[in-house]
Amino acid sequence: MTRPDETEVRPDGSGPAPARATGRQWAGLALLVLPMLMLSTDLTVLFFALPTLSADLDPSATQVLWIVHVYGFLIAGFLVTMGRLSDRVGPRRLLLIGSTAFAALSAGAAFSVSAEMLIVARALLGIAGATLMPSLFSLLRIMFHDDGQRRLAIAIMFSAFSTGGAVGPLLGGALLEYFWWGSVFLINVPPMLLLLLAGTRLLPEQPGRTDVRLDPTSVVLSVVGMLAVVYGLQELAAAQEGDAGSVWPDLAVVAAGAAVLAAFVRRQRRLRDPLFDLALLADRRTGTALATLLLVGVGVVGTFYLFTQYLQWVAGLSPLQAGLWTLPYIVVNIAGAMLAPALAARLGPATVVAAGLAVTALGAALLVLAAGTATPLVPLVVTICVVALGQGAATALISDLIIAGAPAGQTGSAAAAQEVGGELGTALGVAAGGAVGLLVYRGSLPGTGSAEAPETAVRAAGASVHEGIAVADEFPALLGPVRDAVINGLQTYAGVAAFLTAVAAVLVAAVLVRRPGRSAPG
Repeated sequence: MTRPDETEVRPDGSGPAPARATGRQWAGLALLVLPMLMLSTDLTVLFFALPTLSADLDPSATQVLWIVHVYGFLIAGFLVTMGRLSDRVGPRRLLLIGSTAFAALSAGAAFSVSAEMLIVARALLGIAGATLMPSLFSLLRIMFHDDGQRRLAIAIMFSAFSTGGAVGPLLGGALLEYFWWGSVFLINVPPMLLLLLAGTRLLPEQPGRTDVRLDPTSVVLSVVGMLAVVYGLQELAAAQEGDAGSVWPDLAVVAAGAAVLAAFVRRQRRLRDPLFDLALLADRRTGTALATLLLVGVGVVGTFYLFTQYLQWVAGLSPLQAGLWTLPYIVVNIAGAMLAPALAARLGPATVVAAGLAVTALGAALLVLAAGTATPLVPLVVTICVVALGQGAATALISDLIIAGAPAGQTGSAAAAQEVGGELGTALGVAAGGAVGLLVYRGSLPGTGSAEAPETAVRAAGASVHEGIAVADEFPALLGPVRDAVINGLQTYAGVAAFLTAVAAVLVAAVLVRRPGRSAPG
């Protein structure tokens, strides 16, 4: 068997082939799956724990929102900084430091005695989580030199993230059947301890680390800018759930964040040792992959967000039932990610990405036709699973294009850029889906009242979908129009998603897919 530091000869004799991974590398991958599961589980595990937690800590409505969201905000804010720090100190060292902090902070969150203490613990957990994300993907680049094996490893990591996010609410609900709310945090501790014990044996360190210093001003600009943009976008999305007043303050926060990020970019151009090297974005493969990741996030996440509303407001399912009906989407998404590496070995990664995006666009277009009050739930779920299949296959390989194309000393920064693209795509998708869905919903409601539903009730129903369902309970004549309006919003945004993913497919095909007489990127 070839050792990791040896090389084999390519079958065509054209030169040395990258060494294939051994059992040690695969055992290391199994170890890396643990923090990925914990990271994604922590994003959703509180969904069912909030009532019990609220009864104990008595948080205000604003504090509840911060308990849920501050973790994701801080991960997004610190990704760029932690990506560069990973290049500087080494991904394994940063991963082990971050894991230690994550375990300790999880224990602290479990035994919080006040809402304020829990918010601070969740915020610090987000910073610790930001150290893990770039390190995980950087280590995959170091551990797996063979293209096919690296793509499979990345697909496994993406599948772990999807699995953790999906089972988080279910795991939280199961734990609360037998334990107190702090148990949803304590489950993070054993996996992290196992990572610390076995990490130095199974995980390699990056051989050549960069010695550049971190620019404090750039750190502040990147953190403040990302926090403002992500916070503002999520607040815009939350405003769609109820009559939250003017959206202009939230738009101002997003604009301020974008201005800070613009100042961050200008500063990076002037620095000899930038926090984020903009040359990474100038690379054709990396820039196209990041743009594609953003387009897919905006289209698919927004559609999935409105689909979950459909399950509750149109199909009439409880939150738990709706969550169970989304599991096929998660399973098929994982299947697409796991199938992609084998297809890439035969057809080339860029070709599979373009084909996956085309399948995603087809699924979104079918959803436009399938959604309706008379549509049975199973065919509708099958339709959105077509979206999941294409998106899973494309996204896993997009990540590989970004990470594999970066210089060895900037893998952490490339991984951070990938995660930032994913975070922004998700936030933009939820905000855009909520905004478009609400606009179409309001435009689809009756313009005037009737004997069965007075005009005041119609106006009240237009405040939000939640308010519309509440008003329809009092005036049943409005239930049909409200549900039809929700469906119109889903269909409209599914059309937007079909367009965006089709554009992404054309972009990948035009820029990255190899043509006769032209070499493929990377």
